This record gives sequence, structure tokens and C-alpha cells, in this order.
Amino acid sequence: MANHIVAVRKNGQGSIIKMKLSNGQVVDYKEAQQMARDGQLAHVDLIKGKDGADHLRSEPDGDSSNNLSNLPLF
Repeated sequence: MANHIVAVRKNGQGSIIKMKLSNGQVVDYKEAQQMARDGQLAHVDLIKGKDGADHLRSEPDGDSSNNLSNLPLF
């Protein structure tokens, strides 16, 4: 079963730079992107942004409380 993101760490500009997974592991944003590509993260999608780069996004479910930017900080 794939892990899911339970908390995030942000930099001074408010961008997510690290994520805490359900198994307690902490990964940086690039590592989380690769895990999403490999199907190792549940409830997130990898999307192509307007800037042409890949970005992580919570699966749309109509509940904004579980969006990555709204998860608890660690």
C-alpha cells in the first residue's frame, strides 16, 4: 500500500519543501515527485504547471482541508 502525505514543511516564501509521509519518513519535494511518478504516494497527482514544470497536487475531492498547502506543518 502506498504512503500518503500527512504534514508539510514550507520555506520562507510559503512553498512546500519537505513532506512527512504516513510511515514517518520525511522526503523533499523532488523525492516526493519521483515517488508520485512511481506510484508510491497515494492521493496526489503529478501535474504539468503553466511554467512547464511538474508539480504535486492533492487529488481533487472537493475537500480543501486535505490540500497539500492546508496540511499540518512539521
